[in-house]
Amino acid sequence: KMNGIILLTLLTIWSNVDCTPCSYSPSQWCISVDSAIECGVLKQCLEANATKPNTQVQPVQVELYFESLCPGCRLFLTSQLFPTWTMLQDIMSVTLVPYGNAHESFDGKQYQFTCQHGEEECLGNMIETCILNATGSKAFQIVYCMEASTDVIKAGEKCVALYDPNTKWDSIMTCVKGDQGNQLMHQNAVKTGALKPAHDYVPWIVINGEHTDDLQKKATSSLFTLICSMWKGPKPEACGAAPMKRHRSYCYDE
Repeated sequence: KMNGIILLTLLTIWSNVDCTPCSYSPSQWCISVDSAIECGVLKQCLEANATKPNTQVQPVQVELYFESLCPGCRLFLTSQLFPTWTMLQDIMSVTLVPYGNAHESFDGKQYQFTCQHGEEECLGNMIETCILNATGSKAFQIVYCMEASTDVIKAGEKCVALYDPNTKWDSIMTCVKGDQGNQLMHQNAVKTGALKPAHDYVPWIVINGEHTDDLQKKATSSLFTLICSMWKGPKPEACGAAPMKRHRSYCYDE
């Protein structure tokens, strides 16, 4: 993801390139020298980086505390959080914490977890936790793929293969069944337990480190509008900034 180069900078780059096909989406053009060369925008990317202001505006930080089988959590993640992130990922960050209303105890060797929607949810939470740890920038897409599926658990392997084919499902399940997953889930329990104010339902949404009833209501009503309103930098076109009239990179029907 192209952190620090906002959408308006991308628009400037687009207006100075030819219609050269490449394997990267526009938001990935300047992610590396190789991608910039392949897409024919190396000069523009270098210029954009050189003219960025020194003081970078921090992205709007969204934390979602949820459970893998909670209907309301699945609805918010698939209908609000993921679509908003798809449009505004250059001005927002997302942290997912699968745990929710679960409880943990320690048996002297490992932590044992009890989940609101049973053992299947504990398994779903653990799979998503291991995916978040193992797949980096692809993790959110994989979790979305799972939560948008009819069967969250069964979708896991196919979603990983679709979005991160380099990650083997066996490695995810090794994490799920082993000490690594157990410790990662304990970290989720600690993080959830440290919420101020303490959560009393999920999905529990934290924006820039803060949870209020008003923020929760706005986020569940229109997260997109909330993120645009809280972003302190120049508004990207998706948030309603005036679009540029024409771009030389567009192939117009004259």
